[in-house]
Amino acid sequence: MPPRTRRPAPNPQRNEAAQLADQLQAAGFTKRDIARIIGRDPSLVSQFYTRHKGAAFVPALTHVLTAVQTAGITDTTELAAIAAPRISRRTTTSGTRARVRTKAVLITPAGTGTGRAGAQAIASGSTRLRSLIAEAARRNLRLAFTVRLLKTGYVHPSGSRTDSPGIRRDVIQRADHTEERSYGSSSTGGFDARDFAHRTDQAGGDVTAAIHQWLVETSRIHAEARITHLEIRTWRHT
Repeated sequence: MPPRTRRPAPNPQRNEAAQLADQLQAAGFTKRDIARIIGRDPSLVSQFYTRHKGAAFVPALTHVLTAVQTAGITDTTELAAIAAPRISRRTTTSGTRARVRTKAVLITPAGTGTGRAGAQAIASGSTRLRSLIAEAARRNLRLAFTVRLLKTGYVHPSGSRTDSPGIRRDVIQRADHTEERSYGSSSTGGFDARDFAHRTDQAGGDVTAAIHQWLVETSRIHAEARITHLEIRTWRHT
């Protein structure tokens, strides 16, 4: 008896934003790339398809697609600069600008701030932490962070002072074979937030990738290790 073939699920009519996103993906960009270009979370790009959102981004995506197809531009930072002036806020039925929910940058006047990213945010590059790092850099603050990943992903054994001397909280071992390790503290001076802001910009806004690269470069984790949780802390150096 010949094997049964599955018919593809019916494809509902996609809106213009989804069609433009399809064309950009056909050109080699991912949904995460598209999200970086329009300065939004990748989940919003997915909602072009599932919830028919994205009308406000059509002019920007149209110009971006033209830049890709006619000028051969593939750098997401350059494409983001093309998109930014063409992104307009949606309006209410009365014609006023709609309010949007935003996450405040939680840094006190004294310079202390904390931001965390769990598994779901990690998957999208911990973009919610980008504004925290950028604001810390603007204020010339110090920075420290805690990462969580599988124990086998670390190069040095648990509690190694070579790995993170002067850590704020001891190594925390979890039941799922992951470990939390902290890097930088007020007692050691921490890190210059401007350096990590630059690293984040170089990674296209992907905070997870920027932290991962630093950990690999400094021989603290293996290149294939995957960060599952991330916390950023800031303070003013005195």
